[in-house]
Amino acid sequence: MKLKLVLLSLLFTQQLFAQSYKKQHRKAIVVDTHNDILMQAADKGIVFDQDLTGKTHSDLARWKKGGLDVQIFSVYYDGALKNAYAYANREMDSLDAVVARNPDKIVKVANYAELLNAVKQHKIAAMFGVEGGHMIEDDLTKLETLYKRGTRYLTLTHNVAPSWATSAADETSPNPVIGKGLNSEGKKGLTKFGMQVVQKMNQLGMMIDVSHLGDQSFWDVIKITTKPIIASHSSVYSLVASRRNLKDDQIRAIAKNGGVIQINFNPGFIDSSFHRKEEVFFKMHKAESDSLLKSGMDEWYMMTLLYKKYTAEAEPMRPPLSMLIDHIDYIVKLVGVDYVGLGSDFDGINLTPQQLDDVTSYPLITKALVEKGYSKKDINKILGGNLLRVLKANEAK
Repeated sequence: MKLKLVLLSLLFTQQLFAQSYKKQHRKAIVVDTHNDILMQAADKGIVFDQDLTGKTHSDLARWKKGGLDVQIFSVYYDGALKNAYAYANREMDSLDAVVARNPDKIVKVANYAELLNAVKQHKIAAMFGVEGGHMIEDDLTKLETLYKRGTRYLTLTHNVAPSWATSAADETSPNPVIGKGLNSEGKKGLTKFGMQVVQKMNQLGMMIDVSHLGDQSFWDVIKITTKPIIASHSSVYSLVASRRNLKDDQIRAIAKNGGVIQINFNPGFIDSSFHRKEEVFFKMHKAESDSLLKSGMDEWYMMTLLYKKYTAEAEPMRPPLSMLIDHIDYIVKLVGVDYVGLGSDFDGINLTPQQLDDVTSYPLITKALVEKGYSKKDINKILGGNLLRVLKANEAK
């Protein structure tokens, strides 16, 4: 009888805990600054107000189920290809169509006040984040037009950078030359035009995104910007030495600037052993991967296909959720809780951490933070409050 009472007590405690973190998650404003579903909509013709379970990480119904309140949609196009600006607008059209069909569920918002109003009405607040300065095609007028369409951050470079800035890929190139390692002025960092881009973004109220930036470009931005910046989908270099992650001095600089680092869920950025596992996986399936690439399949889609085909092999490669929380913890301990958030990269990554199978799993991050001992106030900051503060600060004239 005593054992039965103990078991019932434990079960009741577990139920209270589950209700507690789920309630907290529902009450928080949950923001994700980087989701690549628009790339899949443009490339594969998917329609994300339909049920895409098992096909993508995201769709409209699952965002709601995961308690997501604000999504900044990545607008991405390969910097090595032509007509990037036109393609950016095509991706934006796909979101506009979903919004037009679902006005009771999702709405594009232009500013902080409209965002809060959408959340109050239980709608997803949507904005764009253009991933790569090459998409403005060296034209400040196009930058302004993208802003008017709802772009609230510009990632200054992707791996393939514009002529006016150098990316992390550029700046780690073993043989830098102009156009591949160096900007059009023959150096690393921002050109005079790149500085004009930063100044124009400050003027518009568009957040500057330093994810993908090379170190010199990063420090150039820090010197020039008059507004808080973001890293829309990056993690911690001291934990995983990826060129895409931020070093301690960069994290401190972002905190001093009043910005925020949105942690990327990509296993390669949160687990230092992942790339060794990945290398072994693709060595085992080299003949098949080579054949798919030779057929004309994009490398990213090839990798996604093989991970799905060989699930039993891919599953152990996924890092535990605790490793993602480690990156949040690291930033909190280094500079404080006001400078970290979530930038999942869902639908832009091939594998996700364990438990974070898709966008319905956001509450598990809240659960993990509660278990770590974070207060409600601090969890609310991490889930979205910090990003909203930076958004509002960028709007200030």
